[in-house]
Amino acid sequence: MALLVRSQPVPPDPAVLAPQDVNQLCGRITELMEAGGVAISELQRAAAPVIENVKGACIQLQIRPGRSQPSYLLLMNLRAYLALADAVPKPFPFPEAAQRQLAELRDDATRLDAHFRALIDTRDRQLASPDPADLARYAEPNRRLAKLDSSKPRVVFFGDSITDFWRLNEYFPDRDYINRGIAGQTTGEMLQRFKADVIDLHPAGVLILAGTNDLAREIPVAAIESNYQEMADLASGNKIKLIFASVLPVSDHHKDQNPAYERTPGRPPASIRALNDWLQGFCSQRSFVFLNYFPAMVDETGQFQADLSDDGLHPNSKGYRIMGPLATAAIERVTGPPPPEPVKPKKRLFPSILK
Repeated sequence: MALLVRSQPVPPDPAVLAPQDVNQLCGRITELMEAGGVAISELQRAAAPVIENVKGACIQLQIRPGRSQPSYLLLMNLRAYLALADAVPKPFPFPEAAQRQLAELRDDATRLDAHFRALIDTRDRQLASPDPADLARYAEPNRRLAKLDSSKPRVVFFGDSITDFWRLNEYFPDRDYINRGIAGQTTGEMLQRFKADVIDLHPAGVLILAGTNDLAREIPVAAIESNYQEMADLASGNKIKLIFASVLPVSDHHKDQNPAYERTPGRPPASIRALNDWLQGFCSQRSFVFLNYFPAMVDETGQFQADLSDDGLHPNSKGYRIMGPLATAAIERVTGPPPPEPVKPKKRLFPSILK
């Protein structure tokens, strides 16, 4: 008998820098470049366009961490700066502090080169992965899933990191709610695993929360809508009640803690509202339940309420506590309320003396 080999998601290369490390490196590189003009006056004029290019690449990496193109632009412009620094006349004697600054920039260029090469290698391995939708993630949990209980309708929560990070057993005790979220996934990747992680679990309903990663990756709206429609057709064809949740708002409220938490450039609020409007209309047209989290999570500026998210994208525990009752109400619309708890007989305070 042939053995089934389950593929694993492609791990990042160890040389890939974390977004916060890239942001710190950007700040330091810019600082050193601008300081170089103090010691080498000719360099200040010659390198001005290069420094502006570096700043622009750093801004792009703050908005969309891990992107290859701005990483390449950052590296190329840093190399151009170092080439200019070697070419322009230098004062004599050359200050030791300036020598140390240039040496540090060369070390930074080496780190960025390794980071960029690792990014490309990771992308290549992801493209060649036999399991691009990460079906292996839940293969074993699906196999070990308990049998259906007629008294507890099974509902699959299907989505990206917002679902993945939601500890359903804490917010919905004694319910057969199954978490099948995978962080970072788009609607297209979710569509690929809809059969394995939804249909094959034979749920009464599925609650789909997706779309924010599609917007961040600039996937065309028509493609997002098509993926919604195909998941809806699959659910309907298998007699699974469908709940579509609105895309949550995002915010820039926490960007001072981490530049990567500036979320609105990558996920424009207007795009989120437009996608939610389409989704609500689609649910109305097809008689699906539309679970509108958005009004309960948004503030007066149109952004994710600051106290409901710690990073401007994912709900914190307070945010999930607001979402929980809304999800319960939507689920009960398609599955009905849970059966009442059986009444336990009261204990008698005094045993009967009658026999």
